[in-house]
Amino acid sequence: MITTVLIIQSIETMPNIKIYNSISRKKEDFLPLDPQNVRMYVCGPTVYDRAHLGNARPVVVFDTLFRLLIEEYGEDSVTYVRNFTDIDDKINLRAKSLGIKISEITDQTIDWFMEDMGHLNSLVPSVMPRATQFVDKMIQMIEGLIKTKNAYFNEGHVLFRVRSYEHYGSLSGRSLDDMIAGARVEVAPFKEDPLDFVLWKPSTDDLPGWESPWGRGRPGWHIECSAMAKELLGGSFDIHCGGSDLKFPHHENEIAQSNCAHPNESFATYWMHNEMLKVNGKKMSKSLSNFYTVNDLLQCNISGEVIRFILLNTHYRKPLDWTENRVNDAKNILKKWRSQTLNVNPGVVDRRVIEALSDDLNTVAAISVLHKIFNQRDYSTLLASARFIGLLAETSINEEENEFDRKILDKVLVILSDKRLTALEEKNYEDVDIYKSRIIKTGIDVQISKDTIKLVPNSSFDRVALRGLVDE
Repeated sequence: MITTVLIIQSIETMPNIKIYNSISRKKEDFLPLDPQNVRMYVCGPTVYDRAHLGNARPVVVFDTLFRLLIEEYGEDSVTYVRNFTDIDDKINLRAKSLGIKISEITDQTIDWFMEDMGHLNSLVPSVMPRATQFVDKMIQMIEGLIKTKNAYFNEGHVLFRVRSYEHYGSLSGRSLDDMIAGARVEVAPFKEDPLDFVLWKPSTDDLPGWESPWGRGRPGWHIECSAMAKELLGGSFDIHCGGSDLKFPHHENEIAQSNCAHPNESFATYWMHNEMLKVNGKKMSKSLSNFYTVNDLLQCNISGEVIRFILLNTHYRKPLDWTENRVNDAKNILKKWRSQTLNVNPGVVDRRVIEALSDDLNTVAAISVLHKIFNQRDYSTLLASARFIGLLAETSINEEENEFDRKILDKVLVILSDKRLTALEEKNYEDVDIYKSRIIKTGIDVQISKDTIKLVPNSSFDRVALRGLVDE
């Protein structure tokens, strides 16, 4: 009898997360290989420029998955790996065009990325490897693939024999003939087959390179994630995530080379892909002047919290259309929620929010629950539940305060500029000096040159005193 009760309790407390698995094309129960060691890998950015909205969507989506897994399995039982691709021809070209070192591009871009994703209130992953840190592991994997005849060396390149892996196409659902007809295959004289893809390529003296059995060169893109995932998560792990544009060829190639390199392992059990993002119904493109980086939006007074809300208010497997109406709606909703939670302590996360996320990360249903909680005036539960999905965080309140401070500073700057102009015309500086002294007392450094005036808050900054300068 005791044994039966224990079994029933175990079943009742078992997490009930369902995930749409891209490889089976159906929703499945999530059953981790080891509940004490739940592992997920997300394909991160290629670091050559500012992160755009399309880069932000998978970060926010799978950050929410990370939060859910922590809630269900415990923080110490979840490992989240998101890589930085810092070996890429786009990086090389940008560094060359700017006349700076490649490392300067990658270091700066990674700093930008982390700053921008911080504004979106995304948690920092457990591990954030750079591809350059794992080149030796990539070389080892490539050597193994050559030994098993899954790869070959030709004209300075090492290529993977796609037809050597019988299940190639299982993720994207494409036949080999469809792939060739699709024209996403590079035809090159050093290939045995147009489908074969590069694992290693030669580097000239002006490009990054590493010594290898095949001469000085650098890895192809696809081998990077396979090697990093194997090293950091093992040959078999739970979830692999990324944008739907990565299904083919990137993720398809990852599966093929990983399964051939480690035939006794399963690589990723579940594959999750977020759909693409549009702006006003059109593909985001610089040529259409509808291309937005996260930083662009932040500079236009669209907070990271607003961006996160919009990214979560469409299901991750559906295309997301970014519009001005969505921005305004998000601002109004968050302002309304925040106005009622400013002086409230967070309560307990509403289980309905967790249940919504457990159903294939249904963030739209989770936000719907937040609306219901707000209408019920249960503001402590609203605050806890919103914070669970990365909204109404304390940093968001600070962002709003900082934005208000900037507006006040702009007003003070106008007043000071007008007083200075009057002083110059009348040759009487008493009024401008008095106002300048008052500004300094609020913890603002006043930097005046011949053509400019700058107001820079210092460690003694007093925002209440600052506001008193314009409330006269």
